[in-house]
Amino acid sequence: GGAEPPAPTQATPAAKAAATRTPSPAPSGPYPVTVTDMLARQVTITSRPQRIVAISPTAVELIYAVGGTVVGRSATAVFPAEAQAAPDVGSAYQPNTEAILALRPDLVVADSVIHAQPQLQSAITKLTVPVVFAGAGSYEQVLTAVNLLGKVLDRQERAGATVRDIEAALAQAKTALGTRKVSAVVLIADRDQTLYAAKATSYAGDILARVGLTNPAASEPDSGPFPGYTAVAPEKLLRYNPDFVLTVTPAPAPAPRLSTLVPQIPPFRGLAAVQANRVIELDLAVFLQAPGPRVAEALRALAKLVDAS
Repeated sequence: GGAEPPAPTQATPAAKAAATRTPSPAPSGPYPVTVTDMLARQVTITSRPQRIVAISPTAVELIYAVGGTVVGRSATAVFPAEAQAAPDVGSAYQPNTEAILALRPDLVVADSVIHAQPQLQSAITKLTVPVVFAGAGSYEQVLTAVNLLGKVLDRQERAGATVRDIEAALAQAKTALGTRKVSAVVLIADRDQTLYAAKATSYAGDILARVGLTNPAASEPDSGPFPGYTAVAPEKLLRYNPDFVLTVTPAPAPAPRLSTLVPQIPPFRGLAAVQANRVIELDLAVFLQAPGPRVAEALRALAKLVDAS
């Protein structure tokens, strides 16, 4: 048997009086909580955040992925749909600090990729509000960011479910590929239609590698204006001759999709991917503009492609 329960003690008059007074509110959940954000900063959150401003599309998606909501968002954040009801506070690259503070936030979630630049970081950290930096430049960082926000918002259970969903999507994509050797390049283009391929250091390139797809551009040197991407001359793409050409078009419609342009370029008509109808347009937000919890969608899209091949 266990130990004897202690005998009840007589309450002193002072204790009785204290018991009849209005109890002071108990601390809500695990707060105060101190976290290390994704720029290795220690941040203490004193109570459950109620008014959150997220200043990048990724930051907005991370908050909703763990079951939170925002009262302010960056101008280009359009997912999930309900976040669009929140007023915008400028673009991710030019957040408006006055607009942020006007919303009386008790937490600002900034982007550890976009806002790592010293001048942006210092302006944001000067806000008189706790700031947590979270973002994603890789598959692994998505999981880290989801778990971080789960802790910040005391929504670890929901965060865990989101992580398991992402891991299941990766397992599904790996299973679809099996032991086959399949190669793929992810292409974007600038206004002059110069092509750039995703390297292993880019978000899209990291996802290809996770799934087990061979990326001939993986270890090329960085060249051009897009970090993690390398300029690809037509003869280089012909030399790569990948099984899949996956394209991302940053320009909004009605600008033509890159996936319709590539097969029309005469030298590319001989590409295996063009001949097999495997030039596929990828979702701009999911693969390029808002890396984050929808990596599960990116992985499922790749699983479907290789499954059908």
